[in-house]
Amino acid sequence: MLNSKKEEKYNEECIVCEAPLVYLEKDELMECVLCHKKEFSKTRCQNGHYVCNDCHTKGMDVIISMCLKESSQNPIEIIRTMMNASFCHMHGPEHHVMVGAALLTAYKNAGGNIELKDALIEMMHRGKAVPGGACGFWGACGAGISAGMFVSIISGSTPLSTESWGLANKMTSKALDAIGSIGGPRCCKRDSYLSILAAIEYVKEHFGIEMDASDIQCSHYKQNNQCIGNRCPFRNM
Repeated sequence: MLNSKKEEKYNEECIVCEAPLVYLEKDELMECVLCHKKEFSKTRCQNGHYVCNDCHTKGMDVIISMCLKESSQNPIEIIRTMMNASFCHMHGPEHHVMVGAALLTAYKNAGGNIELKDALIEMMHRGKAVPGGACGFWGACGAGISAGMFVSIISGSTPLSTESWGLANKMTSKALDAIGSIGGPRCCKRDSYLSILAAIEYVKEHFGIEMDASDIQCSHYKQNNQCIGNRCPFRNM
């Protein structure tokens, strides 16, 4: 039987040593322990390890091939498959791509008129631009932003658009409202599910496409050192 110290070590934080992460109030120049790139960041672990976004999301390009093979109309099922892949950690900026990619795939499979491969590539580019920790430092969770990117892509929105510009921003606001209403600390799994559920309802209302949904029971809470327990709508077991 594992003792408490071993259980704590199993809970994923730093992907190098598994120590808890430290979030600073101001940027500091840090060197990625894996690729040695130097850049400013607010995030490192207690042992001083910094891992850049590119290294943290290494292997994430497989999302595109995974989604192109999918036939499901349920974005919850699709993102669960991604969450079980080796590139996905308990928390991390990979979720900023995964939410939008799961929604694009389910939308296409439910009858949405998009070129899925091109849409997924665009989602990859946009989602990767949102750094880890945006939820706390920007006041906008990357999972919620990803849902807005999804609507932007399917509606062809640009900064000069009219109706589609409003639709994309409203989608982001609905996802962020669902996330913010639960309160922190962050959980990338919880926030991804909340964003997807908001998007399923929103797309049905505004685009007439009905994606499938399913009950969600969290299977990741044991790996989350900051799990909020019964405050989480998905801790129903």
